[in-house]
Amino acid sequence: MNYTEENKITLEAVQTQEVSRTFISKVFLWMSGALLLTAITAFLMAANFETTLPLLVNMATGQIAALGWVAIFAPFGLVLLMSAAVNRLPLNVLSLLFVFYSILMGVSLSFIFLAYDISNIGIAFAVTAGTFSVMAVMGYTTKTDLTKFGSLLMMGLFGIIIAMVVNIFMGSATMDYIVSILGVLIFTGLTAYDVQKLKRFSAQIGEFNNTAGKMALMGALTLYLDFINLFLFLLRIFGRRR
Repeated sequence: MNYTEENKITLEAVQTQEVSRTFISKVFLWMSGALLLTAITAFLMAANFETTLPLLVNMATGQIAALGWVAIFAPFGLVLLMSAAVNRLPLNVLSLLFVFYSILMGVSLSFIFLAYDISNIGIAFAVTAGTFSVMAVMGYTTKTDLTKFGSLLMMGLFGIIIAMVVNIFMGSATMDYIVSILGVLIFTGLTAYDVQKLKRFSAQIGEFNNTAGKMALMGALTLYLDFINLFLFLLRIFGRRR
């Protein structure tokens, strides 16, 4: 190998690292922006519940109004839409859907201000942010292959979803507590796993093009969901209901 070939390989390695860093930074910028938008929306909704709550709940009967059901189920539908149509939708449309999704999640999460004290919400958020940050750094820096844990974590996730559905009918406080603990463990692990997966994907990108932009946004959505679910399970454990 001559000097020119060595320089070429070195240059390609540097370019790959730069593209990888750009991709990861885009992921976390999108995720952070979405979380901020969700938090602002939830806080504004809660601060103006006298005006906003009647739009979501029928105050006479206590039942959820039509707009309330939209706020609850539309985010799930948007996730399915974005995941299924990521290759067909333009990046700007996908971005708008992510923004709209973040706002709807804020509307949905505003209900936690009715169930928990704001101090408990703040503590749960701080613990979530700290835990998420530690696991994200661990997932990015560890040399251990976390792939083998991914399938176990996903099976555990499906398991707690089933347990939560069953507990709707059982109403067991003990099962609710156990599910919440398992949920924290699963989403803590998924955070590290997903960050490592995104890092490995970023190392395979030749250039940061439109497709890479879409993948960065979808990666942000994945980490956003990890953060939100970790926060909600921690809130169920440490938060005292009103």
